[in-house]
Amino acid sequence: MNVKDLRKRVPYQIQRDVLDELSVDQVNDPNSILCFNGCNNIRCTGPRFKSCFLSFVPLLAWLPRYPFRENAIGDLISGISVGIMHLPQGMAYALLAAVPPVFGLYSSFYPILIYFIFGTSKHISVGTYAVMSVMIGSVTERLAPDSDFMIPGNDTNSTTLDIVGRDAERVKIAATVTFLSGIFQLLLGVVRFGFVVTYLSEPLVRAYTTAAAIHVIVSQLKYSFGINPQRYSGPLSLIYTVIEICALLGKTNIGTLVVSIVTILGLVAAKELSALAARKIPVPIPVELITIIVATVVSWQMDLKTEYGVEVVGEIPSGLQAPVAPAVSLLGSMVGDAFALAVVGYGIAISLGRIFALKYAYKVDSNQELIALGLSNSVGGLFNCFAISCSMSRSMVQVSTGGKSQVAGAISAVVILVILLKIGELFEELPKAVLAAIIYVNLQGMMKQFGDICSLWRTNKQILCNTFQIDLYIDKKITENGEMLFNPDLGLAASIAFSILTVVFRTQLPKYSILGQVPGTDIYRPVEDYHQVKEIPGIMIFRSSATLYFANAEMYIDALYEKTGVDVAKLLSHKKKLEAKRLRKEKKAAKKAKKEAKKRAKEASVVSAFNQGEEPQFSDTDESGEEPELSHAEANGDVNKLSVKEPKDVATVEVGPDPDPDTTLPRAIILDLSPVNFLDTVGVKTLCNIYKDYGEAGVQVYLCGCQRGVIESMEKGDFFNEKVTKSILFSSVHDAVLYSQQGNSKEVQYILISHTHISEVS
Repeated sequence: MNVKDLRKRVPYQIQRDVLDELSVDQVNDPNSILCFNGCNNIRCTGPRFKSCFLSFVPLLAWLPRYPFRENAIGDLISGISVGIMHLPQGMAYALLAAVPPVFGLYSSFYPILIYFIFGTSKHISVGTYAVMSVMIGSVTERLAPDSDFMIPGNDTNSTTLDIVGRDAERVKIAATVTFLSGIFQLLLGVVRFGFVVTYLSEPLVRAYTTAAAIHVIVSQLKYSFGINPQRYSGPLSLIYTVIEICALLGKTNIGTLVVSIVTILGLVAAKELSALAARKIPVPIPVELITIIVATVVSWQMDLKTEYGVEVVGEIPSGLQAPVAPAVSLLGSMVGDAFALAVVGYGIAISLGRIFALKYAYKVDSNQELIALGLSNSVGGLFNCFAISCSMSRSMVQVSTGGKSQVAGAISAVVILVILLKIGELFEELPKAVLAAIIYVNLQGMMKQFGDICSLWRTNKQILCNTFQIDLYIDKKITENGEMLFNPDLGLAASIAFSILTVVFRTQLPKYSILGQVPGTDIYRPVEDYHQVKEIPGIMIFRSSATLYFANAEMYIDALYEKTGVDVAKLLSHKKKLEAKRLRKEKKAAKKAKKEAKKRAKEASVVSAFNQGEEPQFSDTDESGEEPELSHAEANGDVNKLSVKEPKDVATVEVGPDPDPDTTLPRAIILDLSPVNFLDTVGVKTLCNIYKDYGEAGVQVYLCGCQRGVIESMEKGDFFNEKVTKSILFSSVHDAVLYSQQGNSKEVQYILISHTHISEVS
């Protein structure tokens, strides 16, 4: 005898009274619980205030308990390693933001210190990020194009680009949009709006970053070829830029192209060797740092800028800058861009933070992360930083080198501070083509995400009926195509809108089912999906897979009519016609009875006249046009025997049951509301109409599986009254079925004895 046979023989026995909602309320009064919980929630106590304050400033909670001996060495090594990575990445991503490279170093310092104080993730490395930088670059180049900074030259038709003025304006724009995005993140965090990231599904984020990588690569081609293409904005700007670059390939600077090719090949080879040596070397080789040091030395020794026309980084001021107020006049023109930056930066950071939190068993507060990133961006914007998020490559290095807390991020900020104060000016001769090559190589992970399209398509072919997977595939395609054809912010808006629409469509087009009972159990399953279930005679059990609200209320009623086979509207219309016909018959019968009464009164007056010896006044016909009929005695002149003849065909109408009742009507309909998690006013009104209409048709309606919030919505919507009480609500489908079968008797026993273990019904 195997284990499966033993499981099938486990007995399952229940015996209790059938419980409606009134009985459940008597056992446990929900109002008292809600009142008690409400009082506790609004009470401000010392421990609660301390907890709120520590949750807002997590540093004060974890730093006093920091395990120095266990974590200090790992965080130190990790912080130095990540700080070294910040140098090349910060300078390279500043080019994406269309600002001087030194501002990438500022963005790798101030925001990191703020996140160290307010952040809750222990392992992510915040700072410059390619996707965020290219979004910033689209704003700066749109609001401060090169054409606005052309200065007339000495010749009549010559112009010169004012690089200093342009860069200063772009820095101001980048800082302002960063400040505004930080304000958006702060506001969303204060109102506990962290759940907005749920609309950024994993395929959406991966597709967005993949498409953004295309924008990044195209934006860096001018540094690799040494050309200066015209800047395009708006829809299809990416296509126009590629066409412009192809047209300018004949003007390529050979020295710049050689530097780019050599750097890319050297970086790829060095990274492969570093990956092979990773098992033997505890600290990863700083490939990017070695590359920029070697490239700077070579550029300085060979004078690439003068001899070959290779564009270099230029002046890097040492020291820190004083805070500057944002340009308020520019805020109105960048609201959409700032909100997109806020959502994308938060979505990437929280997604990566949750991955590490799940792996290392701690919790990341999504709302606090919004506040931390908001403070990092808003404060960073005051110091001329551009928007930051977290980087996968730096985060992986931080984890692999032993980083265990936010202390590693603080140490990396100290490394950047040393570079800003003492070392930064040494990299003034670094070719920009080298920074572009570093960006290309770092984007290879994002480019590999194009393979997701094939994997999602294969998944969809295997499960064509799985709508969710199809939605993910379409969502990814829309995100990639929308962003590549339009701007990143427009692509993001299109993809988020599509994600929201998929949620709306799922609630508008749910699956409606008639449930049947698995024989011998209290389990009910859709009859169209399972072969063993049987419908309860005279009882229809209806269930929707989604909640009931204004968007699907009408479809809910239509599906109920279709599934139950009872169109209440037509049934009531037919009954109204029968009622009208009955009323016409009654009216006609009453009119005929009135005529008969007049006729009898006239005959009585004739008899009275004969008895008194008066000559009666006869007319040939009565009012109805018929001759009066006399009895046999009247015809023979025997007046004493004259009497009124009894009326012959007086119609009488007896009101009773319909002579042709509809035997196909169910005795009761049970609505399974267990999937319903909320009801709006339209949903409550829909249930009221269903109960009223079926009741007029002679069908009793019961509700089951209602959650507490649904019942409260029904109470607030005046669903219950003196005639409709909570006695029509039941905790389970089986309770409602037993109650209906026993003729609404209050003393019904819920008895179930089963010796079959049901794991799945086929």
